Amino acid sequence: MPRPLIALPCRFAATTSALRYAAEVTARALAEAVYRAGGEPFMMHPAEPAGAAGRLARADALLLPGGGDLAPSTYGADTTHDEVYDVDADQDAFDLAAARHALAVGLPTLAVCRGLQVVNVALGGTLSQDMPVHHRHVVHSVALTPDSTTARAAGAVDLAVSCYHHQAVDRPAPGLRITGTAADGVIEAVELVDPAGWFVAVQWHPEDTADTDPAQQALFDALVEAATK
Repeated sequence: MPRPLIALPCRFAATTSALRYAAEVTARALAEAVYRAGGEPFMMHPAEPAGAAGRLARADALLLPGGGDLAPSTYGADTTHDEVYDVDADQDAFDLAAARHALAVGLPTLAVCRGLQVVNVALGGTLSQDMPVHHRHVVHSVALTPDSTTARAAGAVDLAVSCYHHQAVDRPAPGLRITGTAADGVIEAVELVDPAGWFVAVQWHPEDTADTDPAQQALFDALVEAATK
């Protein structure tokens, strides 16, 4: 059986050690987690948002990865906090278009960190531009809603998760429900109230520990399983 194609939009990078010019990259840990799960990571050039639907037609699932901050203007903010970084209009436009299409047609989707924020903004929610206490380079606990898709996929309701973010959901979009929170109340997982297909969005980085933590790898396993159906 061929491996299902898991679309993984690349991230723009000004420089890389192996290339002379600007590059498009993905986190190796993300690609490896997808591959371990039995999927084929399909690195996608983030361009032409109007054509995202047609280009995603060949994919069996979508993985929206982490990355820089969304432009505050994408969720209606009039000002930009000094801590907002790595904003890229082309990246924003493609990720938002890909998210809207995938959720509308039920393409199995796993959204990670920035990916969760993309989904929230794509559906009409807002973000906190800079949290009072950053969740950067920390491992903390997350409590999941027992009947959630996230909890069922991970096989647990209490997880130790690896986080790297200074932004978070402020106002959840209509149609989303909160299914995971940190001890300080920060929203760490959301799901669709009425999903058209398999969907999980987490604010943490499951790929960071997926090679040693079965609960984190299980999120990628669930995505690939949904992609085969």
